[in-house]
Order: sequence, then C-alpha cells, then structure tokens
Amino acid sequence: MVGIVIVSHSQKIAEGAVDLASQMAPDAKLVAAGGMEDGGIGTDINKIMAAIESVYSKDGVVILVDLGSAVMSSEMAIEMLPENENIKIIDAPIIESSIFGAVESAIGASMERMLEVFEEVKAYKKF
Repeated sequence: MVGIVIVSHSQKIAEGAVDLASQMAPDAKLVAAGGMEDGGIGTDINKIMAAIESVYSKDGVVILVDLGSAVMSSEMAIEMLPENENIKIIDAPIIESSIFGAVESAIGASMERMLEVFEEVKAYKKF
C-alpha cells in the first residue's frame, strides 16, 4: 500500500486533511507532518522523516505539500533517510489529493496509478 504524508506549515491543516481523508478511506496509510515540533508554523525535517518512516513500504510514499519551503524540507528529509527509494513529492491540492489518494491507496493502487490520480486532481472541478 502506498503511504501518504501531508506536509503543511500548519499542524492543524495537516491533521485536518488526514482526518477528512481517513473518513473516506480508513484503511489508508496516511499521516500528518505539519508545523514545527513546538507547535508553531513552519515545517520540521525531523517530523517529516518520522512521518515517512511510519508509512514507508516497498510500494512507496507520496508527500503532499502546501508551499515551497515544505518542498525543500521534504526533499531534505528524503535525502537523510536510509530507505528513500520510491518517495515522491506531489504538486497537487492537499485536500482533494489526500482524499482521492487515500481511496486509491486503500484499494491497492500502484505508485504509477497514484501519480495519475494526482494529475487528474489538478483539473478536478467542484462544479
């Protein structure tokens, strides 16, 4: 099962995305890595590393990010991990991607299929 990590500058946003997606796909491996260790706004490499490790498998991990420095922190976290193959940072909306990704992951979608879904989410129209 492909794991999903939500990296946001806000702990509440990351946890909210995980909570919402978990309602749709309770069996998905989904974890929040938001905010700093002290609860402040920002991104924390150690939190991101721990989150990746908690959902890592040979199937891979996708990381959904909110802003540019979340990308940089995620890249640094990946580089520091001993097991860092098949980990992808995704450029797609966090909420929609976490929901659609969690559902796909829970039904056993491959990393390739997950990447297709995230591309589709970029064009998703709400109405």
